Amino acid sequence: MSISLPNSFYDFLRNLAGQTPNRPTAFDKRPLRKVKRVADTPPFPPVKERVVAMTSPASVENQAALLETFPNPNPERDYEIDMQCPEFTCVCPKTGQPDFADIRIIYTPDQTCVELKSLKLYLWSYRDRGAFHEKVTNQILNDLVAATSPRQMTVEGAFKVRGGITTTVTVRYPDK
Repeated sequence: MSISLPNSFYDFLRNLAGQTPNRPTAFDKRPLRKVKRVADTPPFPPVKERVVAMTSPASVENQAALLETFPNPNPERDYEIDMQCPEFTCVCPKTGQPDFADIRIIYTPDQTCVELKSLKLYLWSYRDRGAFHEKVTNQILNDLVAATSPRQMTVEGAFKVRGGITTTVTVRYPDK
């Protein structure tokens, strides 16, 4: 009496159930199923044929409408609010590749402050939008100034390495 060890857990379960393993033997005349090889699959299309997402579903006007504000609890005092978004992403309008950045917003509020969750949703709305670094940073400043009317504001976009080059764009309100 010989003992054979199962080659897999499923063979073990089949042996327990009294079934023979479902493996072809030398006497089995069934053809083996054909496996599709990697060489049989069509290649990826060249970069020029890929579709680049140039705009997000929301229009630019609706994008700015995502920003909500609340009354400044101490409008008589000058103080700074410093916010950072280390996970900002947008799309390069030339290549369609993602661009990653750290967006830093420093402002002195006047009568209103920006609500953080709405700011997060606003910044996320750039995720599928094709835009140059300079345009994105200036648009963020313009939308925040329109929403909050601060005494002063600085928006800095520190974009990660792309093609061996990092870009940092800094815009200020009011212009100095």
